[in-house]
Amino acid sequence: MPHILIVEDEEDICEILKFNLENEGYKISIAYSAEEAITLNLSDFDLLLVDVMMDKMSGFEFAQVVRQNNFTKHVPIIFLTAKSAEQDVLTGFRIGADDYIYKPFSIRIVLARIQAVLQRNRTDGTAGDFHFKTLHILTEQKKVLVGEREIDLTKKEFEMLLFFMRHSGKVFSREEILHYIWSDQVCVTDRTVDVHINRLRKKIGPYGNHIVTRSGYGYCFEG
Repeated sequence: MPHILIVEDEEDICEILKFNLENEGYKISIAYSAEEAITLNLSDFDLLLVDVMMDKMSGFEFAQVVRQNNFTKHVPIIFLTAKSAEQDVLTGFRIGADDYIYKPFSIRIVLARIQAVLQRNRTDGTAGDFHFKTLHILTEQKKVLVGEREIDLTKKEFEMLLFFMRHSGKVFSREEILHYIWSDQVCVTDRTVDVHINRLRKKIGPYGNHIVTRSGYGYCFEG
């Protein structure tokens, strides 16, 4: 279940978005200002839906903070804006926006844009490198290093480790892991997840115990 954070200072808009997005199966959290949003663990979210025009810190300024942090720079951002000037749009994309939605908006358009960005982000997986102590994931080179030693991982093992480190601290059920890692295959069981995680733990040596089991809930990477 993708977790979306709405960063918007208009309560009516927040409630409309929350109601409709939850009806589509998304988990929704709300921050009524950029300042409030920054206090949250933003790496827990799968997408940020951010209003551009807010008091004090703007959506653009908030997005710059997100993009400058190695733990959150991969999180996709969709701007909500009443500003349609070309320069404003270009500014947003320069900062790292994944899409724009103009106010007043159609809920059907919002849903379509969110679905497209999440799908693109899920299949791309090259939004940046990830590091934990001496464990390094080089996304574009499709390499995993422990210190200077390259670890020989299968494609699914690599995708699984990348998935966990991109969402460090977030617990995923076996069903969710199957959905994200094996979305293109139908004949895959929960046991497949357990087998791959056991192999991955062994291969990454001292970091294997950071992929933890939450009994009754699933797995997560704890940094």
